[in-house]
Amino acid sequence: MDIKPKLRRIWLRMYMKMVREKASPEYIARGWAIGMFYGCLIPFGFQLICSIPTSFLLKGSKIGATVGTFFTNHFSIFIIYPVQCWVGNKLMGGNLTYAATVKAMEDVIKKQSYEALLGLGWELVIAFFIGGALLTAIMTPITYVLVKRLVVMFQNRKKSQIVS
Repeated sequence: MDIKPKLRRIWLRMYMKMVREKASPEYIARGWAIGMFYGCLIPFGFQLICSIPTSFLLKGSKIGATVGTFFTNHFSIFIIYPVQCWVGNKLMGGNLTYAATVKAMEDVIKKQSYEALLGLGWELVIAFFIGGALLTAIMTPITYVLVKRLVVMFQNRKKSQIVS
């Protein structure tokens, strides 16, 4: 089975949800950035609990705040979480190898339990959040700018089609 058509359909579906929302580009981008913020920073499972109320407080797209958290999903956490922990450990001055980080995260990912996460020890839990904070600092502004640009381009194209 070729995965490219499937990924293309997923991307197209998310793109259409993003650009067709009847709101300002800033409102839409703010919601998606909120979703990305929590998708990178908070462990899988608590993201929506945080992103939806924040989207109300900061007046951002609720759709974007929801779908934006899908950056970390059942498929991507096998890559993102070990890298996040490894980077966080290095930023803390730790000497954990990437292979050891992957091994430590296997139980957390397979069981999807916070007991397993806490069982790794506080050093790795803190490394998870430090790595997540770095990922958040990189991905949130990129998401805001990219989503805003895509929405503006779509809305301008739509306006030019109506005028023609």
